[in-house]
Amino acid sequence: MPDPDFELYDNVGRDADQIAAARYGTATERDLLRWAKRDAEPFLGEHPLPDTPLPGPDLAPYHHALAAAETPAQASAVTQHLLDAAEPVLQAVSDYLLAAARWRGQNRGAEPESPPKMLMAAASRSLDALALAHRADLAILRAAYDPAPAPKAPAHDPASTAPALPPAPPAPPTGPAPGKGSRGGPGTP
Repeated sequence: MPDPDFELYDNVGRDADQIAAARYGTATERDLLRWAKRDAEPFLGEHPLPDTPLPGPDLAPYHHALAAAETPAQASAVTQHLLDAAEPVLQAVSDYLLAAARWRGQNRGAEPESPPKMLMAAASRSLDALALAHRADLAILRAAYDPAPAPKAPAHDPASTAPALPPAPPAPPTGPAPGKGSRGGPGTP
């Protein structure tokens, strides 16, 4: 018997995930999360977790300091201080994602695009933001303190230049033909 809440071809009020799920007879992402939350309720009763998001850092001092910075060194000092402050939090998130990937040995022998491998990639990439920001900051400092030398213009040395085109052939003579002129050749009076 068809679901009374769903009439065939009636997609009004449904998002793309719901429409695709109905077409292929699969669950939506929200369905999966709702079912998992329902089935995990007894477990979460024994292992309560905070209902509030992790506290966000107060970045106002970093924004104020960055706005006041006038040199690359000052901006770098602010950026490096923020990266140092954020590293423990991002490292903790990375460690958790790695633990989730290794949960019950599911990562052993896992295919490259499997969920454990995806979690391991997420663990690694969560720290990539720090590394990328650090490299960008160093590039700014290098441009300010140690710029690359300007390329030297090659000195004009005739011996080192490539050979030019061969010389043009001589022009044909424009005077009278030999023996017919007035220079004392044969046939002159």
